[in-house]
Amino acid sequence: MTNPHTDDRSSAWSVFLIFLRLGLTSFGGPIAHLGYFREEFVTRRRWLTERSYADLVALCQFLPGPASSQVGMALGLSRAGYRGALAAWTGFTLPSAIALILFALGISHFGTALAPGALHGLKVVAVAVVAQAVWGMARNLCTDVLRVTLMVSAACVALLEPSAWGQVSVIAAAGLAGLLLFKPDQSARHEPLPITISPRAGALWLSLFLALLVGLPLLTQLLPSQTVAMVDAFYRSGSLVFGGGHVVLPLLQAEVVPSGWVDNETFLAGYGAAQAVPGPLFTFAAFLGASMNLAPSGWIGGMICLLAIFVPSFLLIVGVLPFWERLRRSLRTQAALAGVNAAVVGLLLAALYQPVWTSAIFKPQDFGLALIALVALMFWKLPPWLVVVGCGVAGWLLNMLL
Repeated sequence: MTNPHTDDRSSAWSVFLIFLRLGLTSFGGPIAHLGYFREEFVTRRRWLTERSYADLVALCQFLPGPASSQVGMALGLSRAGYRGALAAWTGFTLPSAIALILFALGISHFGTALAPGALHGLKVVAVAVVAQAVWGMARNLCTDVLRVTLMVSAACVALLEPSAWGQVSVIAAAGLAGLLLFKPDQSARHEPLPITISPRAGALWLSLFLALLVGLPLLTQLLPSQTVAMVDAFYRSGSLVFGGGHVVLPLLQAEVVPSGWVDNETFLAGYGAAQAVPGPLFTFAAFLGASMNLAPSGWIGGMICLLAIFVPSFLLIVGVLPFWERLRRSLRTQAALAGVNAAVVGLLLAALYQPVWTSAIFKPQDFGLALIALVALMFWKLPPWLVVVGCGVAGWLLNMLL
């Protein structure tokens, strides 16, 4: 793997274009996004190995905030430094943010902009994407009886206790099991992520994260301002949520509905529209900002809330990665990560059933379409964006014919 920092600007631009294409086509929620990323950056572009990718996913599952967006930021950071992290976030986030702000401004109801059946076809393709990711990661990370047992155990626990804290507990328990059960090969070559941030810089970013988390509520009291209050509310929501986009919804509802910023009917309509767009569900913040009953609203309000909810993720990922890379070199950490990686595959396996499968596969033709999409990805080697478009069209046709 070559050092990508020789031409930072051109690298950042290429990172932006790659993530923009993913932002336009990555339907299916955070678990599907991780599948798209794995196919693009592990299988196709070989930016990092399967093990390094799994380690990165495990880290982002531990951190608060949107795991798939944090993985994307980390990939951009490893490729082109800070510019790359911002380019990856912008490309992946921009399409859905713009669509939701337009919807908030009353252009159209985004859910009806798709032909009947097309949205369901996009949900079906997520089944194939996640199944491909689970299969590929299991082949590389669950290579013996102990790892397969950990994978299945993690999947069962996640299905029985599907909360965010349940997932964090599974990962922690798997790390302890790996520490006790596995003995990593001392001669095995370390597979580093090319992170150029120093531990000192990482500590400064983490300090800024904590300073904003503590300071913004105080500033809201000292400086009564709608803008400051919005930044505080959305920054706290982005800082304190574990488990991804769906978990942040009750936090946001508690912030914007009782205060009268957004009425409940508008909140629910925006959530429905957020299901129909690609990219991270955290872009729902852009819709809420654009829908505010008080200024700032519109484009300015949407961008303020969008930035406020994602800033914690950026500060955490650039703050933690320098220390994470050091920890990964330890043999004890490698043993723990062997267990964690098996558990991550188990969590993906559980998510393949609930919510991915249960929200998409209702009829025999749904299962058939998912099978065709899986074959197209795994054996025909078609680009994921083409498979996504094809499934959307197929869903529309099936809705007309059946």
